[in-house]
Amino acid sequence: QLQLVESGGGLVQPGGSLRLSCTASGRTLDYYVIGWFRQAPGKEREGVSCISSSGGSTNYADSVKGRFTISRDNAKKVVYLQMNSLKPEDTAVYYCAAVLGRLCGDQYDYWGQGTQVTVSS
Repeated sequence: QLQLVESGGGLVQPGGSLRLSCTASGRTLDYYVIGWFRQAPGKEREGVSCISSSGGSTNYADSVKGRFTISRDNAKKVVYLQMNSLKPEDTAVYYCAAVLGRLCGDQYDYWGQGTQVTVSS
C-alpha cells in the first residue's frame, strides 16, 4: 500500500514562495504518476499540476502556469511543488495523489491528508 504525506505548507505573503513536498512510503514511487490538487473553502477540488512517472512530462493548470513547478526525485520518493509569486487566490488545502501509470490522467487511487497554504498580508 502506498502512503503519501504532504508537507511544506504555511502562511506566506502575496508574492512569496513555498515548496510543498509529497513524500511516499510503502512502495517505490518509480511507477506512479503524481498529481497535486487544491481545495479552497466553499470550492470544488481542482487539479494544479501533475508529473509523469519518469518526470519527463508535466502539466499545469492555467492559473498556475509560469508560477508553479512540479518535480520529482524517485530515489528519495518525493515529489515537489515549487510555488512562486503566490497570490491570495492560491490559498487552499493542497493534496498530492498517485496512480500507477506513465502519463498524467484524471483518476488517482492514493491521496495524502493535505497541507494548508495561506497567502495573506
